[in-house]
Order: sequence, then C-alpha cells, then structure tokens
Amino acid sequence: MSEERQEPGPEGPQGWSPGSSRHSGATDSGQCPPPTTPAAWSLPRWRAYVAAAVLCYINLLNYMNWFIIAGVLLDVQKFFQISDSNAGLLQTVFTGCLLLSAPVFGYLGDRHSRKATLSFGILLWSGAGFSSSFISPRYSWLFFLSRGVVGIGTASYSTIAPTILGDLFVRDQRTRALEIFYLFIPVGSGLGYVLGSAVKALTGNWRWALRIMPCLEAVALILLITLVPDPPRGASEKQREVLRSSWCEDVRYLGRNWSFVWSTLGVTAMAFVTGAVGFWAPKFLFEARVVHGLLPPCFHQPCDSKDSLIFGALTIGTGIIGVFLGGEASRRYKRVNPRAEPLICASSLLAAAVCLYLALILAPTTLVASYVFLTLGELLLSCNWAVVADILLSVVVPRCRGTAEALQITVCHILGDSISPYLIGHISGALRARRPDSYLQRFLSLQQSFLCCAFAIALGGGCFLQVAQHLEEDQAQVQQSGTGTCTPHTHAKLRAEPPRSKEHQPPPEYWPVHSFTHSLIH
Repeated sequence: MSEERQEPGPEGPQGWSPGSSRHSGATDSGQCPPPTTPAAWSLPRWRAYVAAAVLCYINLLNYMNWFIIAGVLLDVQKFFQISDSNAGLLQTVFTGCLLLSAPVFGYLGDRHSRKATLSFGILLWSGAGFSSSFISPRYSWLFFLSRGVVGIGTASYSTIAPTILGDLFVRDQRTRALEIFYLFIPVGSGLGYVLGSAVKALTGNWRWALRIMPCLEAVALILLITLVPDPPRGASEKQREVLRSSWCEDVRYLGRNWSFVWSTLGVTAMAFVTGAVGFWAPKFLFEARVVHGLLPPCFHQPCDSKDSLIFGALTIGTGIIGVFLGGEASRRYKRVNPRAEPLICASSLLAAAVCLYLALILAPTTLVASYVFLTLGELLLSCNWAVVADILLSVVVPRCRGTAEALQITVCHILGDSISPYLIGHISGALRARRPDSYLQRFLSLQQSFLCCAFAIALGGGCFLQVAQHLEEDQAQVQQSGTGTCTPHTHAKLRAEPPRSKEHQPPPEYWPVHSFTHSLIH
C-alpha cells in the first residue's frame, strides 16, 4: 500500500537531515556524491506571495524595456537617420548581447546569490537605458551599443527569476504562479509601446520615455532587496543538497534531455515570430492605414503614434487572456492527459500560423479583418508562455534550472528574435530596391517579408509535438533523481538502482506555500 502524502503545514518546510541517509557514502560505488546537511528552511506564506508579486512587477519592467523603442521606432529612425535594415539591427544588437550574457548569468544563478545577480542586472539595464536618452544623432553607433548593454542587464532577470519562483511553489501552485509571472510578458511588451508613444505625444520628444523607466526600476530594486528571499535550490520539491556538478556536465545532461531540446526549438520559433511582429507590426499597421487612405505619409518626426497605441493595447489584452487560458487549460487538462502541456502548445502554434498568414494576406484589401486575425494570432501565441516555462521546470532537475533557462534563452535568441527583426527588414529592403519608390510598394515589401513568420511558427508547433513523445520519460527521471545532481551518469545509476525500503526513505518535508492566486481563483 502506498504511503499517504501529508498536506503542507502552515509555517514552512521543517527540514530533515539528509546527512543521515544510508546513501551518504555512495561516491565510492559510482553513485551520487554524498549529500550535505542543509539547515532547515521555512518561509511564511505571505512572504512567498509578496516575493512573487515583486518578481512579477520587475518582469513587467523587463519587457517594457524590450519594446519601448519599437513604440517610437519611426521617430528613432528619423532622429538617427536609420534605414529599415539598420533599424532591425537595433533589436538584433539588443538580443545578441542578451543571448551572449545569458549563459554567464545562468552559471552564476546556479552557484551564487541569485538576489545579488538580479540586483546587478537591474542597475545595468536602467543605467544604460537612461544614458542612451542623451546620445547625439551624430553618434548613432553609441545608441546601438547602449541597447546591447540593456540586453545584458535584462538577461540576468530572464534567466534567474523563474528559478526562484520554481523554488517557492510546486505542482499546480507553481503552474499558477508561472501563469501570472509570464502574464507580464505581453502586458509589459504592450505597455512598452504605450509608454513610448504616450510620453512622446505628451512631451513631443521620444527620449523622455527612456528617462522615466529608471524611476520605476529604482523602486523595483528596493523591493527586490527587501522583500524577495533566495530559497535553497530545489527546496519546494524536497530535493537533497549535493556536491555541485560542473557546467560541462550540466550541458551534456541537457543535450540528452529530449523534452528540453525540442521545447527549446519550439520556443525559438515563438521568439522568431514575436520578435519580428513585436518590432515591425506598428510600422506595418501604420503603412497599411496610409495605403487605405486613412492617414497621410510620415516624412518628418513626430509621426502618428496611434498604431503603436492600438497594437500595444491588443498585446496587453491578448496577453492577459491568452496566458490565463493557456495556464488554466494546461493545469486542468494534464489531470487526464500527462502530455497536455506540449499538446496545448502545438495546437495553439499551428492555429496561430494560419491566423498570422490570413492577417498578412488580407491587409491590403480589408484592414478590419487583418486586425482581427492578428489579434487571434497574438492570443494563441500568448497561450504558451507559462506552459513552456512549466515544461522546463518539470523536466530539468533543480540544480540545472538556471543553466537550462540560460541555454534556452541563448538558443531562442540566436535563432529567434535576434535575427528576425533584421531578417524581415533586410528582405523588405531587398524587395523595395527592385520596385518603384512608393508607399504602396513599401507596404507590400514589408508584408511579403513577414510571410516567413507563418512558416516559422508552424515549425514550432511540430517541435512541441515531439516534446509530447518524450515528456513523461524525462519527468520520471527528474522525480526519480531526488538528489539535485544533473549528470546523465547519475540518471543511469538511478534507473538501475532498486527501490529503497521504507526505512531507507527520508522523512517527508512539508512545503507550505500555496499559490498566491489561490485566494483569488477559489
């Protein structure tokens, strides 16, 4: 008869001493390294709620920084005299620096203080963003460089923050926490467009948008230092502390984890499309309105920012609804189908590919239908953000999660949104070079360059179908490991090791922290 699992207690995990395990001397036999004896760690429930709220607020600011330039792109192009292909390079520099620094932050996040690393990242991106608002138009290269430094700072947060949430919550509570955390990706992205265009409209100068953000980020830094704990890695899953594996061993383990590999490729396809659409969609919609005779062409700044506001509002609305729907569908459907998460991702991406294609094709003839299908496409894309994060946390052992987040970020930006804005702009520029110089031809060139996004997102759906084939096996390995070590050698030993008797089992730890949305939903 299976032993009943006791419900979490009210005051935190009362740690047991893993040093008493009979496997503490297993190193000589080639099994797991001897576990250390961590001090008992506990956290009141309200502290976990507050910490999660602070992390969500910082994630909001993080993604506002990603897209604040896209909201004033036309004015930036006029100010620095930047062509379409070079404007796409702005986002490429940002994401390129982010992906190069993500493995470094992942390594630090798995081995050193996560709060200190996050604090450094916030200081870096806020300082670079503020200073970039004073750059003269003669030094456009310096503006490109500052965007790269902002990318380095944001890499620290994108890599490390989800692992802290993973150690504060578990199972359904973690799914709901990630659901709200990733809700702020589309919300922050949309507010980036809105803030950029609204501040420009109020002040007549797009650079003031970059000067307001550091005030909000200073508040975020104070809240992070005072209110967010740094829980022991694997605490929520009662993993024992072990000697650390090397970074190369971590990477080898992740390379053989097929759920991680295929989900990373699927996220890469999502990043390719969201990067291209997020950067170019406001300009595409503006030029569509010009072609339909609803707006005059823009030859001097400031340009009409209505489309940035509309697209930002659509991004916020579809993001809130999509992330909630995706997270709740995953949480409920996986009770009857353990492969629910990748299947939800696959179906939503395949449907999003059709919607995006129709939005592009219908734009020259009917602007309303184009907006409708673009909204549906964004809604379907937003369904996946919390789900893919939950997939990663469920198939990777706690000791590797910072490295796994970093590698996934690196790959999805190398092959995704670091190249897609530049690629779309380059294709558009190449098509325009062969055509008469008119607003209609500019619009058609940008429309046709966008078509590759529909193909990319369909490939992403196929990748998540592959994840569904490997998910259960990789999740079982994580549950079986129970030690927090990352090496594939250890997993092989664990699979070969016979089940331990009850007297060999460690006493249960109790994790008190329920989802901070429990009281809202129930």
